[in-house]
Amino acid sequence: MESNSIKRQDIRFSPDPKRVIARFFFPGPEERVTSIIQKVLKMPDDAAKLMLNQTLREFSNRHRNISRIFQKHFNHVRHIIIRQIKINPDDISETKSLLIGAYFTSEYSIESAAFFNPSMVEDPDQTNLDAGEKRVIVSFRATGEGHISSIVFRNGVVNNEGRIRFNPSGRLVDEAEAINNSIYDKNTFLKKLSEMNVHKKIIHEVFNRLGDTFDYQQLENSIRETKENQDLSVSKKNVLDAVMWLANSHYEISFSMDTDISQRVIFPIAAAESNGIEDARFVRFQEDDGSIKYYATYTAYNGFTILPKLIVTEDFYTFKVMPLHGEYAQNKGMALFPRKIKGKYAMVSRLDGINNYIMFSDHINIWENASILQQPKHPWEFIQIGNSGSPIETDEGWLLITHGVGTMRKYCLGAVLLDKEDPTRIIAELPEPLLMPNEKEREGYVPNVVYSCGSILHNGRVIIPYAMSDTSSTVASIKLSDLWHKMKAISNVVFKSNGQEKILLVDDDPVMQRVLAELLRNENYEVDVAGDGINALMNLARKEYDIVLSDVQMPNYDGFQLLEFMKSKGIDVPVVFITGSSDENLELKALQLGAVEFLKKPVDPELLILRMKNLIKTHKKN
Repeated sequence: MESNSIKRQDIRFSPDPKRVIARFFFPGPEERVTSIIQKVLKMPDDAAKLMLNQTLREFSNRHRNISRIFQKHFNHVRHIIIRQIKINPDDISETKSLLIGAYFTSEYSIESAAFFNPSMVEDPDQTNLDAGEKRVIVSFRATGEGHISSIVFRNGVVNNEGRIRFNPSGRLVDEAEAINNSIYDKNTFLKKLSEMNVHKKIIHEVFNRLGDTFDYQQLENSIRETKENQDLSVSKKNVLDAVMWLANSHYEISFSMDTDISQRVIFPIAAAESNGIEDARFVRFQEDDGSIKYYATYTAYNGFTILPKLIVTEDFYTFKVMPLHGEYAQNKGMALFPRKIKGKYAMVSRLDGINNYIMFSDHINIWENASILQQPKHPWEFIQIGNSGSPIETDEGWLLITHGVGTMRKYCLGAVLLDKEDPTRIIAELPEPLLMPNEKEREGYVPNVVYSCGSILHNGRVIIPYAMSDTSSTVASIKLSDLWHKMKAISNVVFKSNGQEKILLVDDDPVMQRVLAELLRNENYEVDVAGDGINALMNLARKEYDIVLSDVQMPNYDGFQLLEFMKSKGIDVPVVFITGSSDENLELKALQLGAVEFLKKPVDPELLILRMKNLIKTHKKN
């Protein structure tokens, strides 16, 4: 049974086959490519111009500057023109150059199959908003033909009640320009190759020509020289390919400043991610000097192996991408804390595919140590658990939204609270699912799944974007106070007030619970309800209250026993008894035990509210 405090919003992000990018298309082998180019070169100029104009007319309104794309794709086959046709590509007319580029271009629908696994962060731009609003960016995993995944974005505004309105997505979609300008550290590079189990003497032949640091071009030249100087076996060629595979994992991409964020797509560029970019977990990170950067961990997949990687951006126009190194940076699902803890970067991960771990490091991309944080405990998570995004900092501690897998491989979201100073300690947990797939959400590409890659806190509410069965996405929210009420303290944690005066109502009569709770909430009190003294004590253990309004006669643990226990433990909260009994001795005993007031049912609503206000005011003065 999921928490009844979770509020789903009437929002749905579904796959949209109309959103396409223009990709380089290589029909290979090289002989076939050469034949296509020769056919274009033999075309009469008028026929080539007509064919190009028809293509531009058909596709110009579907892509931003399609002629520039055609020129770029023409450049991708220049080496074939030089080597096979033996002419200078610069001597080819602009019309035929663009037409050749068009033949090596195809459209790819980036989100035709699925639109899922969202992650939400605060937008860098918080200008021109009404009071209580926050502008947000949500990343999604978009999947198209061949199940190739990319990262796309949407933006919107959250109001002071946690409702979100998203901006319409742009029709045109742009890939970024890639720039290989990384500077590599030799020792770190060699260590990563070792972690990848790439061990060959030929590696040293390549790296002996390089300094302690080197750039992409220097590495590429050294590998080319190695290939030219000897006849390489297949295994040695594979090793050199692995070296370039790793080098290509470092890159920088940049989008045009005139693109809307919904028009930007981070599509696989490096060979390491040729089959997709999976499950980016974005986080707004505050550096030691107060500056803000946005980091995202994600999993690169090439069809055979995975490579955990890190994205960093300050503006969502320019992104730097690098691999994550270290013995414990070898699996999916890593989520970075939003600031350093005691001078170290901190990360939640799942090393073994079953349990949650926590890691600390002096370097954001090197992770050498890990310790277990959480193991599957409840039936709905017996198979495995993992994180659902970066921990969220609250006054009470670090809120970690989790996911668990239970019977029939059903995924649910959960929550734990980590100690603020020592996040290796879980101090409270949600014993039931926070969110589980309902009938509308359980059908999809992977049935019975809800999944999130990152939530935010806004105006006392946790805003949770989540995917539905690996097909589409939506948003839910829960008041932080409601979540604290549902969580079970494991350690000595007290949940603090959010500004409202809090009343703990203790009564075993469901009708009286509803009547009194509604009356008090209409007066803007925050009301928690307990059915007996035992449940009341559990509430008192995890939250501060301004007053306890309790029935006297209840099963399991009555009102008098509750008050006696509170007194014995020094819990200084005023207790008001309210009872339907006509026994006058009860009032005397209540006052002798230390009750501040004794009311008889039925009680006048105005009198009750007046007594509550006066008693809370008096207690706060004292």
